[in-house]
Amino acid sequence: MKQLILAFQFLTIIPLKVKGNFTEKEIAQSSIFFPVVGAVQGLLIMVSAPYLIKAFPVEIASLFTLLILILTNGGFHLDGLADTFDALALKSTGDKEKDFERRLSVMKDSATGAIGVVAIAIVILFKYELIKWFLTADYRLLFLMPVFSRWVMVPAMYHGKSAKQDGLGKLFINNVTITMLILSTAFLTLSITVCALVYLLEAYGVQTYKLPLIIAAFLYAFSLAWMRFCSKKFNGFTGDTLGALSEMGGILYLLIVFVWLQWVQQYF
Repeated sequence: MKQLILAFQFLTIIPLKVKGNFTEKEIAQSSIFFPVVGAVQGLLIMVSAPYLIKAFPVEIASLFTLLILILTNGGFHLDGLADTFDALALKSTGDKEKDFERRLSVMKDSATGAIGVVAIAIVILFKYELIKWFLTADYRLLFLMPVFSRWVMVPAMYHGKSAKQDGLGKLFINNVTITMLILSTAFLTLSITVCALVYLLEAYGVQTYKLPLIIAAFLYAFSLAWMRFCSKKFNGFTGDTLGALSEMGGILYLLIVFVWLQWVQQYF
């Protein structure tokens, strides 16, 4: 129970607090429940979407849906996205070690640069337009977006290494085990199964299971690619780069489902 509460404490602004002290291992174990946190956010969308669609034009309903996602996690990952892309915008000096230090220094700076603002704007615009389409096509498919975007960080933490010797990201990256990854994936699978059995199986048939498996495999591969990229640019992961991964993972989920429903589905 402590690890579940820690997961909500780290990823949302839901007022749940762990009483007493907790160890680094317990912090890492909270990653098991990252998909559960995403499922709660997905449930909030599911509950609110029908009312928003009835009360407002789809453009405004999309904006409110996006606002729910941002507010429930306090913009935590958007901040990481901005810091990551501000750091990536630095020109290389040709000295790899010096570049690592300079980029990590930019991440620590509380100020957000122009590239970081642009990155946030692009992500928000992408999500807004895609959510608008899903609200028109089938809002129920939005349920799994935050589930996948939270889960995608776990394989990255398991396979990656920490770029810094301090920070919250290091506690996860250095302590996530294969067992935690498996259990986190089990919760992802459970969310997919419940989602399918409750409302998607009848509408989309057996491919309801096929598509999430494709998405999971794609996002796993993307997390490994992002790990290699961050290793070259930062000498490893930080909490900010994991936050950026989560934001990109959410967009990739929406894009893959969109492409599937628009063009691929007819061939399966």
